Amino acid sequence: MWYPATEAAALAGRCLLAALFLHEAWSKITAYSAAIAYAKAFGVPEQLLPFAIAVEVGCGVSILLGYYTRAGALLLAAFCITTAIMFHWNWSNRNDLLHFEKDLAIAGGLLVLFARGAGGWALDALRKGANT
Repeated sequence: MWYPATEAAALAGRCLLAALFLHEAWSKITAYSAAIAYAKAFGVPEQLLPFAIAVEVGCGVSILLGYYTRAGALLLAAFCITTAIMFHWNWSNRNDLLHFEKDLAIAGGLLVLFARGAGGWALDALRKGANT
């Protein structure tokens, strides 16, 4: 059973998670050439940047609104794990290790969201008529 405090916490958590991905997508869009240079420095083809932006925006909005939340959370969890492996593998560098751990922690939170659903204050609950 969900209570107002847990509904508010679920909504706040979704907003915080979504804000991270929406901000990062906006940063990539507004500094597109810098994002391409960063990706290329790690051997990632620039053609993947539009896909990354689309995942961050699409899944970020999905989580924010609580609409198909579980799918958005699962995709972003995979995105975070992939990002950690592709960009933050130099664990002898303390900053890289912290970013790797942060990406895994965010993926963990997203997996909890996938497992538990968006809560009652979400479009998923209206769509399905239940706390999903």
